[in-house]
This record gives sequence, C-alpha cells and structure tokens, in this order.
Amino acid sequence: MFKSIRARIFVILAVVIASGWYLYQNYEESGSPVKLGLDLQGGMHLVLEIDDPDGTLSMEVKSDLISQSERVLRNRVDELGVEEPLIQKVGQDRLIVELAGVTDEARAKEIVGTTALLEFKLVRPLSEMEAYLGRVDRAIVATLGVDSLRALGRAQTAPESAVEDLLFGGGAGAAAADTVTDPAADPAADPAAEELAEDPGADLTDEERTLRPFTSLLLSGGEGVFLVATEDFPVARMFLALPEVQAVLPRTGRAALSFHFGWQPIAVGGRTYRELYVLERNAFLAGDELESANAVRDAQFNMPIVQFGLSRAGGRNFGRVTGANIGERIAIVLDNDVVSAPVVRGEIRQRGQIELGGSSMEEARDLALVLRAGALPAPLRIMEERTVGPSLGQDSIDQGQIAGLIGLFLVVLIMIGYYRVSGVLAVVALSVYVLLVMGGLAGIGATLTVPGIAGLILSIGMAVDANVLIFERIREEVDAGRAVRTAVDEGFGNALSAIVDANLTTLITALILFQFGTGPVRGFAVTLTIGIIASFFTALFVTRTLYLFYIRNKRAQDTISI
Repeated sequence: MFKSIRARIFVILAVVIASGWYLYQNYEESGSPVKLGLDLQGGMHLVLEIDDPDGTLSMEVKSDLISQSERVLRNRVDELGVEEPLIQKVGQDRLIVELAGVTDEARAKEIVGTTALLEFKLVRPLSEMEAYLGRVDRAIVATLGVDSLRALGRAQTAPESAVEDLLFGGGAGAAAADTVTDPAADPAADPAAEELAEDPGADLTDEERTLRPFTSLLLSGGEGVFLVATEDFPVARMFLALPEVQAVLPRTGRAALSFHFGWQPIAVGGRTYRELYVLERNAFLAGDELESANAVRDAQFNMPIVQFGLSRAGGRNFGRVTGANIGERIAIVLDNDVVSAPVVRGEIRQRGQIELGGSSMEEARDLALVLRAGALPAPLRIMEERTVGPSLGQDSIDQGQIAGLIGLFLVVLIMIGYYRVSGVLAVVALSVYVLLVMGGLAGIGATLTVPGIAGLILSIGMAVDANVLIFERIREEVDAGRAVRTAVDEGFGNALSAIVDANLTTLITALILFQFGTGPVRGFAVTLTIGIIASFFTALFVTRTLYLFYIRNKRAQDTISI
C-alpha cells in the first residue's frame, strides 16, 4: 500500500491540510490556534467546602457530600463550556475548581455555588398566616430586644398610594401573568384584577412599629403574597432566619406553612419591592423528578422561558396535584426563592415551562443548566478565590517559546551538520510533525498547558531520535555496499522494531498518566500521546516519502549523502 510516491504525498498533504484547518477554526473561534489552560491564559481558581455554620456534620458526612458535589459541579462546568476544567477533591472536605479563560467571573461563581434545589409548592391564602404574625413579632422582640429594634430604625412610613398601582392583584398577580407552567396555556388570560388589601402596618405609631417589627414591613400584595420594600428586604430576611421565628410557624400537616421571597424585585409606582409568599411547607414535587430543562424564547411574547420535562412518576404526581387545584397557584421554588407562581389552568402532566419575565436569555440558560446538572447535596462556601491574570500566562508562553525555539535550532543545526542532506529531510519531516501535533491538539479540543509544552518538547526529541535510528541503519547498509534503494528499504525495515518499542512503551506510560493523573499531569499526557503518534507517522511515513522522492532518479551505483 502507498507504493506510489504520488499517493504518499497525497496522504501527507491531506493530513497537513486537516491539521491546518483545525488550527484555523480554533483561531477564528478563540483567537488562538490551540486552546490554552489556566496557567497560560488566566482564569479562576476557587477553593470550596461544605457550608456547615453550626458544625453539626461529621467529617465522614462532609467527605461524602464533597464527593457528590464534585460530580454535580463537573456536569455544570462541562455545560458551562470551560475547556479542561480542574475539579479535584482535596482532603476530606474541600474541592479545588480551576476554570481557564473565564471572562464572566460573577456568572461562573453563581453557577458553581448555586445549590439548585428545585421544589413545587402550593400557595396558601394570607389569612392562614395572619394568625401567626403576632407570634412572629413577639418572637423577634423577645429575641432581639426593644432597644436593638429601635437601633435598627424600624420606624418607616408606608407608601400612601403606590400599592394601588399594582396590576392583576399586585406583584403576585403580575407573576402569575408571566409565569405559566402549562405550555398550552395563554399567559394573557389572567384572572381579573383585584384591589390590594390594606397595609397591615399602615396606622401604627412608631412605638407600635417597634413592637411589631415584622408586621410593620408588610404590604398585602394579593392572594398568598405580601410585599416588602426593597430597602427593608435584608432586615425582613434576617427576621425570618431567626430560629425563634421558625419555631412559632406551623410545621405539621397541611397547616404547615413557610415564607419564601420572590427571586427578583418588582417595580410598583416608582418603588421596588420583594414579594413574600405564603406556601405549604412541604413540597409536593422535587427537582429529582426533572428529566430535562432547556432555555428557549417564547414565540408569542418574545420572552425567555425554561421548558422542563418530568419523569413518568413525577408527571403522574404533578397531574394529580394540578388537577385538584385548578384556579389555585403553584410556586416554583429554586433554592428557597420563588421563581414564579402561576395560576393552574388545567391538569399538567409530563411537560411544563417556567417563564422568567424580564430576565435575560443568558439567565434562562443558566437556570436550565443548573436544573439539568442537578442539585448540590449541600451548600458550598468559597474559602479562597484567586484570579490568575493573563500576564502570568503570557510569561509562561514566552518562556516556552524561547525554550522550544532554542531546542529546535540546536536540533536542526546538529541534524544538518551531521547527516547533511538526510538531515535536511529530517528537518522537513520535523516541521510536518510540529504542525501535526498542534493540529491534533486543536482537533480533539485539548488544552495546552505549561506541562503540555514540556510534553511537546519531549516528543520533539523522540521524533528526532526515530530519525537518528533510521539514518544510522541506512548508513550501515550503505557501508555494507548495498544499492541506494535497497539500503533505504533495509534501513527503515531494520529500525522499525526499535522505533515501535520506544514509542509503544512511552505511549503506555502516557496512557497510565492520563488515566490516573489529574489536571496538569493529564495535560502532559495528552500532548505526549499526540506527539508519539505524530512522531511515529512522520518518522516511518513522511521521512520515507521524502527519501523515496530524493532517490527516485538515482542509479544503483550512486551514493547518498548520509
């Protein structure tokens, strides 16, 4: 096979063109022929651990949670599009996450750290919670003390008419208008608008507001929803997080209720508010029943939505609950915040959608990403964060280039000086080899790191070593009086076993490094493996083709420069 020089040259040109095409594609997409790792182009370095503020988790439990988190984060980061991420468990309770080339650091941190616990809960009437508001106020006063509450500056004046500007029964109704779980439902067909209820703290004196610290923050925003001014949101959330407050809320049976804030502020009459929903404490469906989630743009209203599909068991449960609560509202809760609370217009089974209102398409894609990847088993806390600047990577690239150029110059000088014309042929083959290695890295989407550069330089040495073996064998045959063509054929044939042995043993080593190594070690192994394959091809195919072209017109009695 490939006895013809023309066929051989065609194969070489095809491989060279393919390598050049992959390099060009990468350059068009990322501005670099080969994707660079964290140490070369910069990126983010995060150290994460399980968030255990009370210290109640044992080291064994933490280790198990970290292992589960590693799998979830790997799925998320893969979908985020980061090339060659390093996600590695360190010790028993920590993870190292390195993301090369990340430009939007805030988005990356949010995706990595989001717990992504998805739940579906029924919205309950405000009247069911109003009986407990007095207990909540008393628990806050008893816990923090009147003087501390006065110091917080809780005496604030409620807006006089802003709440009357709410449409569709306040922020809750608005959420229902743009958040529909049934893909066939018409978002415009919302229930009739209704007037907001009176502000529970409207006529309170300053002293009464101090004694009713939580109630005085609330506006009634429709069925199952309070409104809290954005400036009061941090304090309201702090109040609800108090263990003493949680203890007075109903926790058993259908009467078990809980507060959940909406995930985004809403604008009302020139002011912004956060919705505070009253929900059943127990979810009737959890995110582990989710089988798919994709971000798309609604064709009718041109707004981003997340379409989701449920498992068969989850679909049956969802259909049962929605069928029994037509006209009621269901809250879609992500990490304890209500993403949307649509009105149920019919029984919904396998598929639904989450409409995100004013959110961007990127936010919809991120939400779909974390839903597909699954929930973290426990919250993660960022213990250390470092941004590796591109200047460090450029220094490494410059030093690697200098080392590579010096090595190549010495190799070329020695090969041509010692083997003359044969050395020139080897240098041409070596040029093809470098192009094949870089094209191979680009073709498989591998990332070049500093250890990878070391693997590249090492494989260049191996490529030259194969040529030296061949040339020495040819020289032996020439010295033995063989004809030119015979000497070349015998030289390549006799050197074959030694070349195969050297490359095969190194290839096995590289594969072992890739299998059991992590991060930089794997980068070294990938580059070395591609280099070995390219070295084998150039030494036995490219160099031989150049030799055949060199001796094609030589007679048996002619000599060759070697």
